[in-house]
Amino acid sequence: MSTFIKQMVRSKLQQLTTDELLYHAQKYHFSINRKQATDITAYLQQASIDPFDPASRDKMVQELARITDDETADQAETLFQKIVAAYGLDDLFS
Repeated sequence: MSTFIKQMVRSKLQQLTTDELLYHAQKYHFSINRKQATDITAYLQQASIDPFDPASRDKMVQELARITDDETADQAETLFQKIVAAYGLDDLFS
């Protein structure tokens, strides 16, 4: 089951659209503009990101900080950790 969940998460990251990202940013009170959302989704589509690997996640957060700012990247990382914990998936993201 965990292999299926991991593949589903990776796939969603690569298929995320600018509009979906803007929707989620508004829903979770992130301040990003359309250009930033476009740059983020382009990065997610081009990079080989493994959100289950801590080093890969750190690299993704660093890129997010470069595209937006440190505060937004920190906020996104905190939200990610809260969502993982809320769904009881901590063991998959260790």
